[in-house]
Amino acid sequence: MSDSVFFVTCPKGVEYLLADELRTFGMEPVRNAPAGVWAEGPLESGYRACLWSRLANRVILHIDEVSATSGDELYDGVVHLDWQQHVPANGSFRVMFLGQNEAIRNTQYGAQRVKDGIVDRMRSSSGQRPSVDAKTPDVTISARLNRGRLSLGLDLSGHSLHMRGYRTEKGVAPLKENLAAALLLRAGWPELVKAGGDFIDPMCGSGTLAIEAALMALDIAPGRNTDRFGFETWPGHLPELWLQLRQEAERRAHEGKQGELPRIAGYDQDSRVIATAWKNIQRAGLDGLVHVECRSVEDLALDGEWAEQGLVLTNPPYGERLSERKELGALYRSLGEAVKAAVPGWRLGVFTGAPEFGKSVGLRSYKQYNLFNAKLPAQLLLFSVDDASAMTPREPGIPGEVQPRIANEERAAMLRNRLKKNLKTIGQWARKQGIECYRLYDADMPEFALAIDIYDGRVHVQEYAAPKSVDERSARERLAEALAVIPDALGVEREDIVCKHRQRQSGTSQYEKQAASGEFFNVHEHGCALKVNLKDYLDTGLFLDHRPVRHWIQQHASGKRFLNLFCYTGAATVHAAVGGASRSLSLDMSKTYVKWAEDNLALNRIDARHHKVEQADCLAWLAAKPTPDQRFDLIFMDPPTFSNSARMAGVLDIQKDHGKLVRQAMQRLTSEGLLIFSNNFRRFKLDEALEQEFAIEEVSRDTIDKDFQRNARIHRCWHIRHKV
Repeated sequence: MSDSVFFVTCPKGVEYLLADELRTFGMEPVRNAPAGVWAEGPLESGYRACLWSRLANRVILHIDEVSATSGDELYDGVVHLDWQQHVPANGSFRVMFLGQNEAIRNTQYGAQRVKDGIVDRMRSSSGQRPSVDAKTPDVTISARLNRGRLSLGLDLSGHSLHMRGYRTEKGVAPLKENLAAALLLRAGWPELVKAGGDFIDPMCGSGTLAIEAALMALDIAPGRNTDRFGFETWPGHLPELWLQLRQEAERRAHEGKQGELPRIAGYDQDSRVIATAWKNIQRAGLDGLVHVECRSVEDLALDGEWAEQGLVLTNPPYGERLSERKELGALYRSLGEAVKAAVPGWRLGVFTGAPEFGKSVGLRSYKQYNLFNAKLPAQLLLFSVDDASAMTPREPGIPGEVQPRIANEERAAMLRNRLKKNLKTIGQWARKQGIECYRLYDADMPEFALAIDIYDGRVHVQEYAAPKSVDERSARERLAEALAVIPDALGVEREDIVCKHRQRQSGTSQYEKQAASGEFFNVHEHGCALKVNLKDYLDTGLFLDHRPVRHWIQQHASGKRFLNLFCYTGAATVHAAVGGASRSLSLDMSKTYVKWAEDNLALNRIDARHHKVEQADCLAWLAAKPTPDQRFDLIFMDPPTFSNSARMAGVLDIQKDHGKLVRQAMQRLTSEGLLIFSNNFRRFKLDEALEQEFAIEEVSRDTIDKDFQRNARIHRCWHIRHKV
């Protein structure tokens, strides 16, 4: 039997863990996508994923892909496929439709056109018409629209696999089961089980972490108690194969309970959720194997014999209200004191939407993972409970020097209305384009000299230096109003807003840390994953205005040798490599950004042997005589406007020095190659002599997306070639 193609979905941030898990089922991952993994393997591996995956949401058997730039084109593509092998002629089906574009603006319309195509094809082929059942269909067809292409598949799972069947009642804000499993894997629970370790959740709620820890330790399939999967009434179903897999799961579950079992316990000070946890444990078939009881964090002291090593993993309250957040420091401090007293030598994992309170634990975190709890950004902080990791607990400061406050309601209302208007226009444009990071507001109103950028649901606010005509007190008052208005206008939490003061940088100051949060998270741009940090540096790691330039590079880099000068965090290199560049070299004098660029390449699994990042002074490197291997087909050069860093061979003034830089770069460009030269100096004038030497075309207008059209001189950009 030939291999099939699968798309397996998962919580955002869990893709790499899922890819590793799929390999154990006999699948070979092909590529990661946001919240999912494409993989190939036999049908048996798809069955195994439904039964055994602890991380997946859905397992979709890929059927085909059709063009869908319009509703009619979508229908024509669907109606020409052979649906009899996937939909029972006398049965029922439903369509789960995701995505939209300019022609297909809502999922209901998209689903209807897919349904029409399936029904019309089957009626013309067999004379029979399957019925549509939105609640309990025989099969579910997945339709995912992205950039004018519709991916069609059969949902083998039939329901979200995070629903194991044991949790019918819920505590307060419970974790989904597959996210809990991801936390356990990231915290190293399987390795600790093999070493004889035990498990405790001191704030267990409805018991999800403890139950998933037990299922994992006892080798019990998470789908063991599922009544029916989506493939069981599929015409292509193999019942004998499925029976063998179910029997294997029963055998492994029996064998898993025969050896020496770890102690697994959960505690919570709320007796109501403990009662719910007991019911969940019983439904999971773990009665007598997982213990829960009503106990506060401060009373963690253990009775009986516990292993010398183990895992404490918990998901404390996030403190969504300001009054609650004031109590978090004490809670995290109590947690740290309790684990240090009760389980020295163990490992502690804290999954939190308020990672700044991690310092209150009194231990240094050795690893941090960025994940999401539903749509809420969160972090898993890992600690070793030992003397070497101990530190004095510290309370986080209040973000920003300015506290939100409205002094002039009329002025604040003007900003609120403008932000809502921009969110409706620019935000809608960004969603249609699949753009996660964009500029929403750029000093649109003189009263509020701010740049406001969206980073996948988080807000980055830059306060421009006020002109001398505006006194500092008035500027701070207006900033306070903006910070008060933004959460309501944009529908975000105050904690998701980062505010910085923007001014001209020189020397190495643009590389210096503004903070030390270490809060990196990943965003996506045209299929590329990129690390950003909104807090620690003046810039975030991604110049949003250069988005079209990076996309152009990605579209034209196939087979080319690419050079990225003044590479910053290497985003353009990632786009070139993803676009098929044969090799690349990226140069920057900052160790910080060289490491960041290397991380970005690794994040996209780009081969470091062919795509190198080096710390170098670009001025000195360009001035040196080129070696034979320093010939490139595509060069991107976006120098700073001014720099006088001590690490540089000289002072860089882009207006004065750009002619020399361009000529030196052209010496490394092949005869038919292209240099993309850009800078953001507002008063920049291109050296007229360059136009006599090279073929130059200004493409600035084509490199400005909708979100920067109000500030069209955000940068200038030229394509430069050798004259024929």
